[in-house]
Amino acid sequence: MKGTFFAVVLRRRLTGNLGPAILLPVRFPPMNGSRNVSCSPETRNKGMGFAVEGEEASSSPSAVPDDLRSRIFRLRLPKRSATAVLENWVAEGRNATAPVLRQIAKDLKKSKRYKHALEISEWMKSHQESELSDSDYAMRIDLITKVFGVSSAEEFFEGLPAFSKSCEVYTALLHSYAGAKLIDKAESLFQRIMDSNFSSSILIYNEMMTLYASIGQMDKVHNIVEELKRRNVSLDLFAYNLWITASAATLDIERVSSILYEMACDSCSDGGWETYMKLADIYITTGHLAGSDNALVNSGETISQKEWITYDFLIILHAGLGNIQKINEIWKALKRTSQKMTSRNFICILSSYLVLGKLKEAGEIICEWKQSKVLDFDISSCDKLFNALVKAGLMDAAEKFHGLMLQNDCKIGESVMNL
Repeated sequence: MKGTFFAVVLRRRLTGNLGPAILLPVRFPPMNGSRNVSCSPETRNKGMGFAVEGEEASSSPSAVPDDLRSRIFRLRLPKRSATAVLENWVAEGRNATAPVLRQIAKDLKKSKRYKHALEISEWMKSHQESELSDSDYAMRIDLITKVFGVSSAEEFFEGLPAFSKSCEVYTALLHSYAGAKLIDKAESLFQRIMDSNFSSSILIYNEMMTLYASIGQMDKVHNIVEELKRRNVSLDLFAYNLWITASAATLDIERVSSILYEMACDSCSDGGWETYMKLADIYITTGHLAGSDNALVNSGETISQKEWITYDFLIILHAGLGNIQKINEIWKALKRTSQKMTSRNFICILSSYLVLGKLKEAGEIICEWKQSKVLDFDISSCDKLFNALVKAGLMDAAEKFHGLMLQNDCKIGESVMNL
């Protein structure tokens, strides 16, 4: 498994406001007046080109709502022009307010229709610049990165007036650098942010920790944590997960335990954190992280244990967030690799599904585990997981796990169940 797959999966741990960049070596054209964005011939050949102003949206039934959002979302192909739709809308004497356009752009981005979202963003820049917020500029940098590449986003950022370069806008560019693994540029920009008078945001530190974790420089993750603590920045669940991941990946179990204790004492701790902490503790106590079979693999064609542990904690993170969809996506992506999973991986995904009450998925994992080529599927491994669930006070999950194992002709936890 190559490092690119690892980095893409890891970076998707963010909240969804920012995502991995789609790098295209095309310069972003300057914005003058109401001029439309245009793509190079190479980009047009990839289906990213813009249509001419007169191009109309695809036909649709008359019953479909005729609001601005509906018109833009009926543009089925990237080559069709959202700018043309906007111009026609205004020509009809209708309003296109900044809040409405901002929401449309966010919805387009969420749907991965980055080119149309960027057109909306440019139209706002050309017609409603006085109403633009820091978030608008930050989203624009992210969209430019996805459509045209990091260099174009960097050019746009440098062209902004100083008063528009807020911490949020800096963070957006840092995200672009980190996504492209431009380590020197990311570190330089991070230092600029640290030297500024901005009030520190945990997102900045999370970006750098994610970058270092994705390239295997776990020691630098600890350095970032020291820096944010020195500046009295509160850690969020993502930051704690990255810190724990860096510690577990180097088999520093004592530090993992210390971090979990710190989380428990954190005033920000809530139900999601509690779920995360219980799952992390179960993973550590049942996953044999200190065993003799933990030698790291350094082949370019395989996933090292360091990366496996990172994937596992990414699953645990999203379990703490209650994000079943992300858990499913990560697990499916891992199964598509050619790597042989260990019982540790199955324990991680199984315990996550059990704690979140997803019995159907948990049952499927048990079947996959039994049918896999994992050599250490035995009753003792399952007993350890069952006992860990009980110890964590997750009796409902433990009972459901017991029932699922019985359905698979496996008896576990008899001594506990008989108490």
